[in-house]
Amino acid sequence: MGIRVADLHRSLAFYADLGYEAVGQVPETGIGHLTMLKLPGDEFVTIELVHNPAEPMDTPRGLTHIAVQVESVHATVAELSARGIQVEAPNSPDGSADFWTALITDPDGYRIELVQWPRDHPLGMTAADFDQSDRA
Repeated sequence: MGIRVADLHRSLAFYADLGYEAVGQVPETGIGHLTMLKLPGDEFVTIELVHNPAEPMDTPRGLTHIAVQVESVHATVAELSARGIQVEAPNSPDGSADFWTALITDPDGYRIELVQWPRDHPLGMTAADFDQSDRA
């Protein structure tokens, strides 16, 4: 997923503080300078920062949020807060003790949802997370 950023250095510092690492760059493309990011332990790039100072940067549109799975939302929030990153207070969408989310906003206004799934839950959302009546 590629996201436009106004200040590449500011965004690189922010995502590095979240734990992302830059694995490569592609300068001078038709849409701008591209920087590829991945999380430690991930095999593939998951975010591409797109920086083009020649095009004005508006408020992000169309993208509501990025979801990132974490082992413990509370531990991740504490760690990020200790690094000076503002994180909204964790909440449990279903009121359980082991399903938690928390939100962060990056320097360009993109929202990042930290998700801690329950222990027996698959790694990600599946059709089993919804009632049959929820399906469109």
